[in-house]
Amino acid sequence: MKRLLMIAYHFPPIQGSSGVQRTLRFARYLPAYGWEPIVLTAHPRAYENTTDDQLGDIPPNVKVIRAQAWDTARHLSIAGRYPGFLARPDRWQSWWFSAVLAGMRSIREDKPHAIWSTYPIATAHQIGATLHRRSALPWVADFRDPMAQDGYPVDPATWRSFAKIEAHAIEQAAISTFTTPSAAQLYRNRYPKRADRIVLLENGYDEETFADAQAAGPLNAGKFTVLHSGIVYPSERDPTQLFAALAALKKQEPSIAQHVIVRFRAPVHTALLEDLAARYEVEDLIQIAVPVGYREALSEMLGADALLILQASNCNTQVPAKLYEYLRARKPILALTDPVGDTAACCRQAGIDTIAPLDDEGAIAELLSRIISNPTGSLASEAGIAAASRKGRTKQLADLFNQL
Repeated sequence: MKRLLMIAYHFPPIQGSSGVQRTLRFARYLPAYGWEPIVLTAHPRAYENTTDDQLGDIPPNVKVIRAQAWDTARHLSIAGRYPGFLARPDRWQSWWFSAVLAGMRSIREDKPHAIWSTYPIATAHQIGATLHRRSALPWVADFRDPMAQDGYPVDPATWRSFAKIEAHAIEQAAISTFTTPSAAQLYRNRYPKRADRIVLLENGYDEETFADAQAAGPLNAGKFTVLHSGIVYPSERDPTQLFAALAALKKQEPSIAQHVIVRFRAPVHTALLEDLAARYEVEDLIQIAVPVGYREALSEMLGADALLILQASNCNTQVPAKLYEYLRARKPILALTDPVGDTAACCRQAGIDTIAPLDDEGAIAELLSRIISNPTGSLASEAGIAAASRKGRTKQLADLFNQL
């Protein structure tokens, strides 16, 4: 069996990021396809929030190396302030030094055949680049989503560091992978000489975990509960027009509105939601819930009446990882996103047409009324569900390494 050194910041016991599932499930399923994973990750102190609920999902035979790392904002600041260079390309740049030492030690002792690093923590690609340069092992850079974008990162110095890391990774990695068709095409256009080395490798859901999850009972007895599970970003997932639509529904169709609850599970930006609920006078239609473990979150999806996706047009080249879990939950999906973006395309490909622009109050109100009146009209097809398995995605990754 060949060995693979996997560099990933997001790995149990981190809490609060669905991105952890990509590395965790690859590590779990790669041995079935002839690859033994060695995971190089960060010391748990670097994580703002931790939970033990997924530590048991790490296979006992997977070697996990936790290199020293600190969060600049929490560990290296004075009175909440710190020099900007200590947080470029990100707040975990301290991870680079110890991870390179630990990675070189693993290369000498474990003798991996290849290296894989995964964004969205840019330091991971810096580590991958250094280990690749020092070892000459083939390297796959997993970008997931675009790095340097128009207006992101906002800080010009950070943007330049992102652009530099991105360009180096695309040029030096044997393969670069992206999770959406538009992101992959964007980078083929940006780096035409490396276009044949840029590959689509989507996110997915884990069937084993779903098989163990038990559907929660009615989330709100006698109510139609629409669940949004995860972070609500003020720009990328701005819910303002959703709250306006709920207010309109409350005035225009009170018989429907009185039976609706929108629950936000672990949204992080709680104050934003509370302010919007008060502004639009829909506090009685909104629930804000604290974070829970991964399996409990899946059980809640299985118990919801409908599942909510928020994705603004400034993220048209991205697809929220939880969408694939929503598909597997086999519940109606309310997709508030740009109809021309990849999130909408992913929904349509799975047979879901309940889509409205995130910034269109009228379209959202109409869609809410429609999905509540006929929820079964927005279910994913079985073919669409089957295509999104993480086991299948892992085989794709193993095939890439076999080609190398």
